[in-house]
Amino acid sequence: MLGLMQDYPLLAHTILDHGALNHGEREMVTRSVEGPIRRTTLADVRRRSLRVARALELEGVKLGDRIATMAWNTERHLEVWFGIMGNGAIYHTLNPRLFAEQLDYIVNHAEDEIMFVDLTFVPIVEALQSKFGTVRKYILLTDSEHMPETNLPNAVAYEDWIDSADDDFIWKSFDENTAAGLCYTSGTTGNPKGVLYSHRSNVLHGLMVNQPDVFGLKSEDVILAIVPMFHANAWALSFAAPAAGAKMVMPGAGMDGKSIYELLETEKVNCTAAVPTVWLGLLQYLEETGQKLPYLEKVVIGGAAVPPMMIRKFELDYGVEVIHGWGMTEMSPLGTTGKMKNATSHLDQEARLKLKEKQGRTPYGVEMKVVDDDGNDLPRDGKSAGHLLVKGPCVSSGYFRLDEQTLSDGGWFDTGDIANIDPLGFMQITDRDKDVIKSGGEWISSIDVENAAVGCPGVTEAAVIGLSHPKWTERPLLIVVRDAGSDLEADAVLAYLDGKIAKWWIPDDVVFVDEIPHTATGKIQKMSLREQFKDFEFSK
Repeated sequence: MLGLMQDYPLLAHTILDHGALNHGEREMVTRSVEGPIRRTTLADVRRRSLRVARALELEGVKLGDRIATMAWNTERHLEVWFGIMGNGAIYHTLNPRLFAEQLDYIVNHAEDEIMFVDLTFVPIVEALQSKFGTVRKYILLTDSEHMPETNLPNAVAYEDWIDSADDDFIWKSFDENTAAGLCYTSGTTGNPKGVLYSHRSNVLHGLMVNQPDVFGLKSEDVILAIVPMFHANAWALSFAAPAAGAKMVMPGAGMDGKSIYELLETEKVNCTAAVPTVWLGLLQYLEETGQKLPYLEKVVIGGAAVPPMMIRKFELDYGVEVIHGWGMTEMSPLGTTGKMKNATSHLDQEARLKLKEKQGRTPYGVEMKVVDDDGNDLPRDGKSAGHLLVKGPCVSSGYFRLDEQTLSDGGWFDTGDIANIDPLGFMQITDRDKDVIKSGGEWISSIDVENAAVGCPGVTEAAVIGLSHPKWTERPLLIVVRDAGSDLEADAVLAYLDGKIAKWWIPDDVVFVDEIPHTATGKIQKMSLREQFKDFEFSK
């Protein structure tokens, strides 16, 4: 017997409808790529999204067509997203930090038809457009006054293009499982893989993020949405904020510490989210200027392991709650957050800070477990490390136009991470499966060693890789970027680590470099480091 409930499809544009109807006056603020601050409202964003959908219809865009965007977080980018989805097409976010060969592959693999481009990225697209076999039109996210000379075919300024259509458009109606968005993984091994989000998964993910024990946005909040819309679905903030009626502040291209601080201060931002490298820049700016964070209450940090010193600086020096988050493009991307709970209320400050170093616990909508090499479930004892598996309504079941099997028996997705889960449900990633160091039959967590090393005075960034060893199979090599002007030596780093990690985890050697390579999403590129140091010989 079925329930007698309305068949109300979970379509992404219904979020915008709700926000505009109930919080239409709520402001949206953008630091524009052209320079000035632009201000609009949630109601105006909806009206202009309808015009985008109408203009796409006039362009002949149909249900399921892929429409690319290479753009910063701005109100125009958000209008384009909702307009594309409301038309029934699929937004395809392009990460401008990918290699040219990867962008070439992604655009042609997706068969994008139209591309929206911010001014910053026009040179990137111009250099590649002759290889884009399916793109027939380029829409530059600017007005006629700022429209540059370009060799892009059929190029038009966004404001001119959107003026050609009115908002007399009715959102298309279709099954909630219809594809809505496409985001490719960063392709650390092989070609990037496309993750195809549905309307249903986007709506559910936005609601999941708004659970109180996750981000918990409400209409009174002012959120600075720093994490780019081309990074793993913008961590669902583009759905969660309009659903809650929160004021959105969009940073555009201004990702440096000073620019971020200015928006935090002038817009009275009380919550925000970004990767650790962004917060490193902000903290450096705060220390240099002596500024404080009077309005900021909480910050979500994810995309890479959060250094313990970053958690402590925010919480102890600036009184800002840190929510350590973890997820994957394949998970839409939220997997866990490190919010405290009733069972942790008795912990003292030091114990709570230590617990925040873990990636956290799952919200409703994510199931998680760790298994051994044979697929057997491991206990939640905080010690037994194994392969981290996930499932849920917002977890990918396969990759776009690839036939490879991605789910195990029971529908579990292997994240490729090695982790443990403690009795309270807090998960801690100890390494990527391909990065874990196997020394003398035991595992060494490169992430734990890196986090410890970053706390050493004079260390800007650290990476650890395992290199071949005649006795122990592998031993760790620590690669360090010094602070500017620092004369830090290897012995001082190793001495600092003594007592902070297990003695047999202490690296056999330390090398100093000017820069550590990163992927397009900001993760340390361990594969490149292993290639760079493949002939390295330990001195002891």
